[in-house]
Amino acid sequence: MRVFRALSALLSYPTEDFVAALDEIGEAIASDRLVPARERAALLDLVHDLRGHDLYDLQERYVLLFDRTRSLSLHLFEHVHGESRDRGQAMVDLRALYEAKGLVGAENELPDYTPLFLEFLSTLDPAEALPLLGEPTHVFTALAERLHKRQSPYEAVFRALVAIVRVQPDEALLAILRAEPDPEPDDLEALDEAYEDAPVDFGAPADACGRDGLAAKLRQARRPAPGVVQSDKPPTAFTFSPSPQAPEADRHG
Repeated sequence: MRVFRALSALLSYPTEDFVAALDEIGEAIASDRLVPARERAALLDLVHDLRGHDLYDLQERYVLLFDRTRSLSLHLFEHVHGESRDRGQAMVDLRALYEAKGLVGAENELPDYTPLFLEFLSTLDPAEALPLLGEPTHVFTALAERLHKRQSPYEAVFRALVAIVRVQPDEALLAILRAEPDPEPDDLEALDEAYEDAPVDFGAPADACGRDGLAAKLRQARRPAPGVVQSDKPPTAFTFSPSPQAPEADRHG
């Protein structure tokens, strides 16, 4: 499904190769009919916006939105499990699903990274891809709303993802996400508060960052959570919903 690959590219960190591929990305979106017309037009507006900015400006904007602002994290389980041990097992399950379907060569990124998830969906038939895409609809909706508040054209990607599956988000899960802090990237005090109550760990130092930090987290994510017996059989499904057994504090950091 070519459109998922195009949406994956739009959510990836801007590089020279990305800028060079914008025409191809735009063509893939314009020729697709899986995305409804209104959302397709908004995606093309995003492509046009990306063409009109210097690469360094694109990179700075991307970092401020998706890397610096926790509420806009592109790591899906960040919004579902926070830093609880449920997130580690969820990553194990998702990684196993990728490998069972033949997706390899993505060892430098956590499996819940949205561009990687969309790249995976692009390799599947629609009958398999669309139910999986529908699971994090509440996350996509919350991200779209937060980007709308910032008047960011990236909102178009998440609106398109919700429109493709035509599934209404779980209102209870969406309400939880709407109630979480959503500070602006220049509000340093609020950003510190958003991170300080749930330090990122997964076996890596709490201040680890960059590719080395991600690799350490991924190595830990592959190990099952304490007390969990890992099956030799690859899972056929996983969930983007918090575990009902998890205490509320564990679910949200």
